[in-house]
Amino acid sequence: MPRRIVIHAGFHKTGTSSVQSVLRANRKLLMPALAIRLKGQMTDLMHATRGYSTYGTPDALDKVQRRFDALLAGLPGMPRRTLLLSAEELSGHLPGRGPLADYSAAPVLMYLYWDRARAAFPQAEIVFCFGTRQPDHWIRSAWAEHVTASSLTLDFAAFAAQYPGASDLDGVIDDIAARVPARVERFALEDHADGPLGPADPVLDLCDMPTDLRARMEPQPPQNRRADDATLAALLQANRTHTDKAARKAAKHAILTSGQTT
Repeated sequence: MPRRIVIHAGFHKTGTSSVQSVLRANRKLLMPALAIRLKGQMTDLMHATRGYSTYGTPDALDKVQRRFDALLAGLPGMPRRTLLLSAEELSGHLPGRGPLADYSAAPVLMYLYWDRARAAFPQAEIVFCFGTRQPDHWIRSAWAEHVTASSLTLDFAAFAAQYPGASDLDGVIDDIAARVPARVERFALEDHADGPLGPADPVLDLCDMPTDLRARMEPQPPQNRRADDATLAALLQANRTHTDKAARKAAKHAILTSGQTT
């Protein structure tokens, strides 16, 4: 049984990839103190959480529960260690996908995680952790992510107008704190981007790990940074030009690797 469970559940575009890069690079060092599960080890659960955030049906939520239960049941013994789950998709899809306008699924998902973790490990403290970001910076970064990774054809102004509530991350966390009877922490990316381990620092602060172990951790460069404006403009044009998925993917790959703007 873990002595503490820390669930770092997002949000997208708040340094989550950088947090996970630090954890991945230092996993072996941290093993005596932390049992770490990142999104690559929670693939089935991530499919279910994305589905629930998209459809919001009881069946979709039941699938999340079954897969979260299976994740917990498959953990090794970890006495005196902290269990750390880190994946932005624990909160569902990144808003801005068609009708998905915000993180309204997150409070429901967090309550489920708390309820199931408490049932599996009744003596463990459960802590939730979320990154935030200035709303205007977050919405631009979310738009850039969709332009890069999806077939979005909206320019930034139209995207921001269509999803005006998506960037209210603090409001979502307030809803989670009101719904879930557990400790809920938040940190602003802007306050930690330049720290020794970047946005991983406030997550690790919650993990109750030895200071000498923490001091030996290797920092990692920031991950998944937004492309420059010229590249984003080219990617957006590719989304608008190529209706065929394979052609669009090839054109965007060319842009990202060699600067082509076809």
